[in-house]
Formats: sequence, structure tokens, C-alpha cells
Amino acid sequence: MAQECSICGKGSFVGNRIIRHGLPKKSGGIGLHTTGITRRRFKPNIQRVRAKVNGATKTLNVCTSCIKGGKVVKA
Repeated sequence: MAQECSICGKGSFVGNRIIRHGLPKKSGGIGLHTTGITRRRFKPNIQRVRAKVNGATKTLNVCTSCIKGGKVVKA
């Protein structure tokens, strides 16, 4: 299944997973130090939904925000 919404085009995007060690300054330490940065992917919540499109029933891959927003008419 493609990780992209058929309606709004929302897809996966990348970011960083940052690992920090040490005690924060406000807790009496010398501060947090970054010890590792790893690339990661943020994936949208895609659901397979049977919906009406131009009077016909089709199976679409739709994100949950489009389903909640009423952009999809379920069959």
C-alpha cells in the first residue's frame, strides 16, 4: 500500500531522532549533551476505505484527517 493519501496527497517525511544524556541544568546538572542523531521517517495514518467517487464505488487510500474532516463519502 502506498504511503500517500489519495485526496490531500499527504505522505511520509523525514526528521531526526535525537538522543541526549546528562542531567538538565535546572535539576542541578551541567546540561544535556547530544550523543546521537539518527534519521527517521514520520508516516501518515493511511486507511483503505471504500468510498463513492463520481457515483461509483472505489477503494481509496485515505489519511484519517481526511476521513474525520468529511472529505470522503463512504460507500
